[in-house]
Amino acid sequence: MDTGDRGARDKAFAQYVLPEVEVLLRVAMTLTAQVADAEDLVQDTLLRAYRAVDRFDGEHPRAWLLTIMRRAEMNRHRRRRPHLLDDPDTDLDRLASTPAGPDAGPEEIVVGEAFDEVVDAALADLPDKHRQVVRLVDIDGLSYAEAAGLLDVPEGTVMSRLHRARKRIRARLTAAGLAPKRGVL
Repeated sequence: MDTGDRGARDKAFAQYVLPEVEVLLRVAMTLTAQVADAEDLVQDTLLRAYRAVDRFDGEHPRAWLLTIMRRAEMNRHRRRRPHLLDDPDTDLDRLASTPAGPDAGPEEIVVGEAFDEVVDAALADLPDKHRQVVRLVDIDGLSYAEAAGLLDVPEGTVMSRLHRARKRIRARLTAAGLAPKRGVL
């Protein structure tokens, strides 16, 4: 590779890949549930992206990178024993505010400890495939298409899994008396 090629590759990498590193880290954390594994996965993804960036057409860099990450993760799984999620909600820890009382407003209910505990328990009880979709779409902010590409499932599957997961979480919140009333949120 000559200096001109390397310069163009560096420029394309900086333009298309570097702005997506934060998203890649969040998604990798969702996929691996371990900080060290997530960092390794992102590093592997970045190396693969750097090698291939001169062939990238510049369209939809996030989707391109998530596809690379999905393939890298599949390769990692082939090499390793699968890791089960021990505590998938550790990254959901939030600073608790004052406990919500009977006169609590919507924000106090949402950020209250009781709400967090019920949501954490509901997420932990979801099947892995449903929990993964909730984390990718609702927590990491990926689009349905991006999550579908990452999980290698149709977009409709992502939507149906998300619907079922949200319904189960909502049922748990309702049972705990924490579901928002219509028009409150």
